[in-house]
Amino acid sequence: MRREDVLRLPSMPAAGPSYPAGPYRFVNREFLVITYETDPDLIRAGLPEPLEPIDQPIVHYEWIKMPDSSGFGSYTESGLVIPARLHGEDVNFVSQMYLDDDPPIAAGREIWGFPKKYAHPKLEIVKDTLTGTLEYAGQLVAMGTMGYKHESMAGNGDLTRATLSKTQVNLKMIPGVDGHLEVCQLVAINLVDIVPKGSWMGPGRLHLVPHVNAPVADFPVRRCIGAHHYIADLTLPFGRVVHDYIKEAQAAVATGLAAE
Repeated sequence: MRREDVLRLPSMPAAGPSYPAGPYRFVNREFLVITYETDPDLIRAGLPEPLEPIDQPIVHYEWIKMPDSSGFGSYTESGLVIPARLHGEDVNFVSQMYLDDDPPIAAGREIWGFPKKYAHPKLEIVKDTLTGTLEYAGQLVAMGTMGYKHESMAGNGDLTRATLSKTQVNLKMIPGVDGHLEVCQLVAINLVDIVPKGSWMGPGRLHLVPHVNAPVADFPVRRCIGAHHYIADLTLPFGRVVHDYIKEAQAAVATGLAAE
């Protein structure tokens, strides 16, 4: 294998890459997002600096069903998103993610730093209820419910488009072969080519169960604010580095030595 061949590979392993080159298009991506209040001290502890909490201590718990994802196939995802502020911009910090498909786990972690782990989420319509569940290691750790299409949102999809286009921020950490972090960054992503196909608001409830390896319940539910169900097509492009912890630490050391 020539050097040029190696450099053209999209991902590991070379004999059958885990995922193709991006960007990646998602068709009929379906969301259930339950917004709730939690303990503000827990939010502050869960946000890596320089991220700052917003005034209201809220968390978005999400289920996302992706039936048609280029390069990744069909899978479902679930996790926690914390609204925050970075250098004056309102962003969403992706705190935890759980899904049932290997290629998007590998790509999500390696490219953008999404905090993905393998688990068994499900989003389905059960009679009159939109229902999301998450099982990890054979145990139920989250269940969310929403009244199915109780309130249709009229208009041109601006709210859904604004929700999806909001900057997402991940803490990307990859160790080097010596066991120390080789990459430690905040990475920002903005979804593009968003085509809303449906959007509904309604009552929602969320139940979280403590689990050591899927600690979604570390942000306990104090009060459910509401639920949002929507469907859209979108593209996940490559991201950008907005903060580099290793370079920051190296600069601090260099400044300290210069001062001496």
